[in-house]
Amino acid sequence: MLAWYDQHGRKDLPWQRSGAYGIWVSEIMLQQTQVQTVIAYFERFMRSFPDVAVLANAPLDEVLEHWSGLGYYARARNLHKAAQIIRDEHVGEFPDHIELVEALPGIGRSTAGAILSLAFGQRQAILDGNVKRVLARHGAIAGWPGKTAVLSKLWEAAERRTPQHRVDAYTQAMMDLGATVCTRAKPKCDTCPIAVDCVARINVAIDAYPGRKPRKVKPLRQTTMVMAVSGRAVFMERRPPIGIWGGLWSLPEMNGDAVDGWCERVANGSQVDIESWATLRHSFSHYDLDIHPVVVRVDAVSRKVADGDDSTWYELDESPPGGIAAPVQNLISELKKISNVTNG
Repeated sequence: MLAWYDQHGRKDLPWQRSGAYGIWVSEIMLQQTQVQTVIAYFERFMRSFPDVAVLANAPLDEVLEHWSGLGYYARARNLHKAAQIIRDEHVGEFPDHIELVEALPGIGRSTAGAILSLAFGQRQAILDGNVKRVLARHGAIAGWPGKTAVLSKLWEAAERRTPQHRVDAYTQAMMDLGATVCTRAKPKCDTCPIAVDCVARINVAIDAYPGRKPRKVKPLRQTTMVMAVSGRAVFMERRPPIGIWGGLWSLPEMNGDAVDGWCERVANGSQVDIESWATLRHSFSHYDLDIHPVVVRVDAVSRKVADGDDSTWYELDESPPGGIAAPVQNLISELKKISNVTNG
C-alpha cells in the first residue's frame, strides 16, 4: 500500500498542507461528500476562517452561509461548537489524544483516527466508507457494515492492518484506493496493489461486498413554503437550531390550509395576491420532501411583520442574512430571475 501510494496516491489536496486544523475541517466536510465537491468549499471556508480562533469567534450564521449547498448542516453546527470547545478548553490547540478528539461534537471514531494519523502521524485506524469497501472485499467480510457484528469485524481488520510507521501515508493510501481503484462500481482490480490476495476477487464475487443495506421505501412528506414578497424583499425566518436545516434561514413553512390565515397576519388584513408555483421535490437520506411554493405579494405599506433576530425582509439584491438550504436557495434564485434582480 505504501509503495502504491508513493507512486499513485493523491498528494496535492489542499488540506494536506494545512495542519491539524485544516485536516479536521476537511474530514468533517468529507463526511457524506465527495472530494471534488469539497475542494472549493474547503478553500473558501479556510479563507474566511483560517484558524480555530477565527472560527470559534465567528457568528454561526456566517459559518452556515459558507456551508450553504454542502448539505448535512449539523456538521457545520458541530464544527462551530467544537471550535469553541477547543478555544475554551484546549487553549486553541487541536487536541492530540484520541479520547479528547472523540469527545468533540461531530467527531466519531473513524474521523478522530483520520485526523490524528494524518496530522500527527499517530497509529490510529480509520473506517470511512471507502475503507470499509476495501477491507470487506479484501477479506470477504460479508454483511451490511451498518450491522454491529459486521462493523466489529471491519474494525478488527482495520486495526490489524494499520502499520507502525508512515501511518499518515497509509491512511491516505487506503482512502485513495477506495476512491480511485476499489470503487463501488467497475473497480479497477487490474491496477490494485492488493488484488493478489483479495478474497472477493479470487472468488469472482466483488459485487457481493460490502453487503447492501436492506432497502426501505422512503416516506414522502409535504410542506408549503410561502414567499411573501414586498417590493424587492422576501420575508425569511431562521429555523430552530436543531433538526433539518437547523439554524439556516428559510421561507415560512406551514400546511396549505394555513396560508390564508398567515397572509392576513403578514399583510395586516389587506388583500394580497397569491400565486402557486410547481411542486419542488427535495430528497433527504431518510425521506423525500415535496415543497409547494406559494408567492404572496404584500404592499409595503400593509406588511405587518417586522425584522427581528429570527426574521427579516431579505432584500434580493443584497447578501443573504446567513446560510440558506439548497431548495430554498433555488426558489430565491427563481424569484430573483422573474424580478430582474442581480446578486449583490
